[in-house]
Amino acid sequence: MMPKSVIITCAPTGGIHTPSMSPHLPVTPAEIARASIEAAEAGASIIHLHARDPETGRPDPRPEIFQQFLPVIKQSTEAVINVSTGGGLGMTMDERLLAATTASPEMASLNMGSMNFGIFPMLQKYTEFQHDWERPFLEMTEDFIFPNTFRTIRYAIEKLSGEHGTQFEFECYDLGHLYTVKWFVDQGLIKPPFFIQMVFGILGGMGADLDNLVFLHKKADKLFGPENYEWSVLAAGRHQMPFATQSAMLGGNLRVGLEDSLFIGKGELATSNAQQVKRIRDILENLGLTVATPSEARQRLALKGGDRVGF
Repeated sequence: MMPKSVIITCAPTGGIHTPSMSPHLPVTPAEIARASIEAAEAGASIIHLHARDPETGRPDPRPEIFQQFLPVIKQSTEAVINVSTGGGLGMTMDERLLAATTASPEMASLNMGSMNFGIFPMLQKYTEFQHDWERPFLEMTEDFIFPNTFRTIRYAIEKLSGEHGTQFEFECYDLGHLYTVKWFVDQGLIKPPFFIQMVFGILGGMGADLDNLVFLHKKADKLFGPENYEWSVLAAGRHQMPFATQSAMLGGNLRVGLEDSLFIGKGELATSNAQQVKRIRDILENLGLTVATPSEARQRLALKGGDRVGF
């Protein structure tokens, strides 16, 4: 049997890195749109999107910011558009859901558990900042819990899946998050085929250790049955490319992008999201694997189609 094609997700900007960390991080709506289009042209079939204040680069939940780039990406690519509900650290769940409930996208991300989410160690590497908000934003995560309770997860699923037909990228940062997914599957709120994104390398979540990846994949197969879900892997920082490669070799999918790593190699900043997509695509094709098209991703994930979104 031929292996399935690999679904590449690209996360162009995220809500973790700050503008002072890289001049190549997309900030304005025009930059986010351009980065997304280039990533899709390079081979990404799903684009995972956050918004930022175009003046300061701070994570911004306002739907009117999203609406400045969502239609542009849709008109220029066939890619599946995935609107984050992770937002920026410190936002309320209503703020985090606002863009997705307004845009009614094919996909949205959803974090599957509360956790310590520590990005304060970046202060050891970055000491000078362009904007006043950057340092306090990093500092506050030493005493911060990213809240995702059973009630708020249920609310998000019922709101987006039930009312909008939006499917999810279920982000799992630890083993317990897989069991949370299983609980909602057992309640009938999550139905196959669903999409599990396993996240490694965030302080407070699973470490970027290959043993963890293999264990979570086996556990997910046992909990859900391999025929009922698609799985993908992302890893922060220097672990991005090795973990993406390992996921593909194990039959999974993967995510790259400047949300997860600002680099393309040791000490070398990535100049674009497309550069990372092209790098992992070259690796996959050299391994004899193929990259999934957006239409293949839609079919495998049972998405509603780009003609049924709100932008």
